[in-house]
Formats: sequence, structure tokens, C-alpha cells
Amino acid sequence: MMLKDAVGMALTTIRTQKLKSFFSLLGVLIGVTFLIAVVSIVQGMNVYMEDQFANKLVGLNTFQLRRMPNFTDASEEQWREWSRRPRINYVEADFVESRMQTPAIFSRFCSERLPIMWNGTTAKDVDVWTADAPMFRIKNLDIEAGRVFTPQEAQAGMAVVVVGWEIAEKLFKGADPLGKNVAIEGLPYRVIGRMAKQGNLFGISLDKFAVVPFDSPVHRAACRSGFMDEFHVRADNVVGMKAALAETEEAMRIQRRLKPQQEDNFAMQTAEGALEGWNKISAILMTALPMLVSVSLVVGGIVIMNIMLMAVAERTVEIGIRKALGAKRRDIMAQFVVESATLSTVGAGIGILTGIGLAFAVRSLTPLPAAVAPWSVVLGVSLGVAVGMIAGIYPASRASRLDPITALRAE
Repeated sequence: MMLKDAVGMALTTIRTQKLKSFFSLLGVLIGVTFLIAVVSIVQGMNVYMEDQFANKLVGLNTFQLRRMPNFTDASEEQWREWSRRPRINYVEADFVESRMQTPAIFSRFCSERLPIMWNGTTAKDVDVWTADAPMFRIKNLDIEAGRVFTPQEAQAGMAVVVVGWEIAEKLFKGADPLGKNVAIEGLPYRVIGRMAKQGNLFGISLDKFAVVPFDSPVHRAACRSGFMDEFHVRADNVVGMKAALAETEEAMRIQRRLKPQQEDNFAMQTAEGALEGWNKISAILMTALPMLVSVSLVVGGIVIMNIMLMAVAERTVEIGIRKALGAKRRDIMAQFVVESATLSTVGAGIGILTGIGLAFAVRSLTPLPAAVAPWSVVLGVSLGVAVGMIAGIYPASRASRLDPITALRAE
């Protein structure tokens, strides 16, 4: 029997015995669906966490010099120890900048949730950043209207502000905010720019913030005088960032007079560090995935084997006729292996479509992204073929060993 005939016979069986075929395909279908859906969501999350989470919150080729890490699952005892560290101060930031040999840009940074008022309307809990002028480049912040404040305005501590998209919409309700005076912590600030819309991160708005010069009057509400929450350093590329990290660590250890055996009493947070927690979760999911999928595939293979054994019993006379007409053992065996592989592959195909549909449903209905990995589709088809062939070997071998005379008398 030719390959296409065996495949056609298997497809005919699926069409004529829908319920039996459905249950025979169910195990493979569930396994492949789970494989495609989980891999798609994890792959999408990897891209999302890198592009949106890490690069938005930390910055590309950027690190933050801080008193303690801000993305970690440390114990309570560790947190208490970190909280006793000294905060980063102006002298240390200036020393790091003066010793830096790697081309880089720098910005001091503090933040505080404060209300912003204009014309009787209040935007509450706005994340007000006090930062130096390079912060807009460090964070890749796009301006939709107006401009950012200049280094001269920042150095002079001018009372100017660049507002996020959501703040502009809430306070000014479609009106042009440029040139308007708003009140931050009761202090007047002139709006000189409006940020482009950034969207949400896991349902949390990225547009509910405002940026003012680090030395402007509201700084005293966001930071203690002489100290900062973070000192941001951005290099031109990854190699430059790693060099800048080493230079910053050296400068801080010199400035704080740390002995060689003493640990750093400061932290340097990179985008990779911010992703550390997610990478652990991703690794666990990808490690557990083969085990979970294999359970479904083994169950599916056993079901397909039983279905094929039933098929052999039902078609005993057919097998006897074929052997009487000269069919060899390998012909009979190939027929049933191909039929079994076809059944399993159809289940895998349906599982791939279901998994892709499930992944896109998750992306549409939740903040979680999904990106279908081509390799997972190829793997799904390969698993379908492999499970079907393995499951079909024993029934096919049993069919090929039937004696043609005994088979013809079976009825």
C-alpha cells in the first residue's frame, strides 16, 4: 500500500468514526495545546519583560547606583541589613562621574508621589521625578509637545515641569498644557513639555508621572538634602555599560574606604538584575513543561495504541486478503504505523491551532503578551508524528504476524 493510500484510509477513519477518533486524539491534542500555549506565553513574556519592564524601568545600557537593590526577593533579614546602608550622596556621585573613563551620561534621581493641581483640578499620587536633564535620554522618553528642560535650567533649579500623557489629559482635559502654571506640593511650576503616551505595564499606567529639575524647589519633598535615591549611568552599548559598572564600583569603594575583604555597601541595578526574578520563573516553567507535556503524550500514545489494536481486530479479514494476494509483513506493518502516525499528527495539528488560539486569547483578554515560537510548532508536529509511530508499532507488528488462512477464517 502506498503512503498516500494509508494516510487517506486514516483520514477516512477519522471522518467516519468521529467520536472514537476524537478520544484517540485527545491526549496528543491536550499535550500539544499545552506546549504551544505555555511556550507562546513564556516567549511573549520574555520579550515583554525585556523591552517593556526592564528597559522602561531601568533603561537600555543603563544601571542605577543605589543604596539597595529594588528588584529582588531577598529575605526580611537581608532587607534590614541593606536599610542600614548609607544613602548615595552628591559627593559620591560627583566622584564617580569625575573618575569615569567610559563615555557615559549621568543623572541624579529622586521620586515621590505628590498631588499636582491646576485650575481647581487635582491629579493625586503623581510620581514626581526630580532628575537632571540627561534623564530623558537615559529613559528614552519621547516628547509629544513642547520640550524638555535644558542643562542650564536644571543647574539653576528652575521651576519647570514636563508632564506625562495621563497627567496632561486629566488636568487639562484636551487643552494645551504648555505655558500653564501648575502647583506641585503647593509650589508653582511652569509646564514646558508633554510626554508621548507609553501605555501600561501589567495594567499599571506608565504615563502618570512628571519630571522636574533635580535642584528645583520640590526636591526637598522628594529627597533629603545632599542625598539621592538613585544615580543613573548610561553608556553607549553593553560593553561600555560593563566597563562603567566596574569603574563605578571601584570609585565607590575608594570613596567609602572599603577594605578588600569588605563587601560593597551599595547596589548597582541593571536591566538584567531587574529580570532576575522573572528569569527564575521562566526557567522553572520551561523545565517543568517537558514533564507535563510528556504525561499527556504518553496517555495519548496508549489510547492510540488501543484504538489501533481494535482496528487490527476489526480488519483481520482485510489483512488476510492482502497477505493472500502477496502483501509482505513490512507492507502490513507500514500501513498501520502510517495510519497511527496520521491519527496522532491530526491531533497534534488541532492542538497547535488550539494552543495558538489560546495564546492569542490570553493576549487579547489579559495584560499578558504572547508570541508564538516557530520552533514550538515544529516540535508539536514532530511529537505528533513520533507518538503515533511509536504507538502504532505494536499493533502493526501484531497485524503483520497474522497467518493469512487464520485471518480469512476470522469472520
